[in-house]
Amino acid sequence: MDAAELRATQAPIKERYKSDPKTAMIKLTARGSIENEGIACKVETGRALAIAGLHPGTGGSGLELCSGDMLLEALVACAGVTLKSVATAIEVPLRKGDVTAEGDLDFRGTLGIDKETPVGFAEIRLKFEVDTDAPQDKLDLLLKLTERYCVVYQTIKNGPKVSVSMQRV
Repeated sequence: MDAAELRATQAPIKERYKSDPKTAMIKLTARGSIENEGIACKVETGRALAIAGLHPGTGGSGLELCSGDMLLEALVACAGVTLKSVATAIEVPLRKGDVTAEGDLDFRGTLGIDKETPVGFAEIRLKFEVDTDAPQDKLDLLLKLTERYCVVYQTIKNGPKVSVSMQRV
């Protein structure tokens, strides 16, 4: 897909959202089930069933997916798609590229060993390595727009309002 095809594909969508902003609001839902077999949660990914469990650093077997890894993988996926889309739109030719997300966390928090240790990632680093002949000013713009439009990055960075509830079934 080139820049013209991307604009042509997105133009009617953008126009609909401009004329009727309510149509731009959607709800994404993730679902999982907890069953009696081990400490795991079966997550519906839309394409396959993923089983998430404890990280080996907290007592897991390493056979299940770690939700922290899944968060970083979602960031990499979203950032990679956004980078490619923006590069196409602003006509930055990319021969190839790699996207890496790293996150630091201290398991003492999640295991309740040290009440002062925060639970969750203390820092997340997102890195792009691209093979291109584009000038630096275009790469700067590419990075700026990728940051701006990456849904998962912006969600992590800005921390949306989150609520939790529980009910009997």
